[in-house]
Amino acid sequence: MKTLFSRSLPLALLLLAGNVLAQSATAPSLPDWDKLTPQQREVLIAPVRERWNSDPEQRPRMLEHAQRWKTMTPEQRKQARKGMRRFEHMNPQQREEARALFEQMKKLSPEQRKELREDWRRMTPEQRRAWVEKHAPKVPPIPPTR
Repeated sequence: MKTLFSRSLPLALLLLAGNVLAQSATAPSLPDWDKLTPQQREVLIAPVRERWNSDPEQRPRMLEHAQRWKTMTPEQRKQARKGMRRFEHMNPQQREEARALFEQMKKLSPEQRKELREDWRRMTPEQRRAWVEKHAPKVPPIPPTR
């Protein structure tokens, strides 16, 4: 269970960043970090601290995700947020398919990825199910956050 929570850290961070951006469009501009009150900082940090402390085995993964996020361009971050929003609205079967496709796509060249996308579009639901079972990701699924 602890592992599942720590795997949701990137999702939580992306959602938090997306929520802050969405609120900034409707709410008054929020101050820079240095001007936040200690209470505001605590609200932002508490979920990360809890996940960090609850599963020491996931700390390297959490740190790597944070470092990778920091190196992303604004456009890459925008795409990551968009992908996370899409993932949130998927049903469990669609999430399982997305995980399997993502894991497989990471191993392929751009040409092979294009070919797999085209093959996927032509597959029947039964063929997709068989493909997912054959290419199931090694990591257990992350539970929905809602």
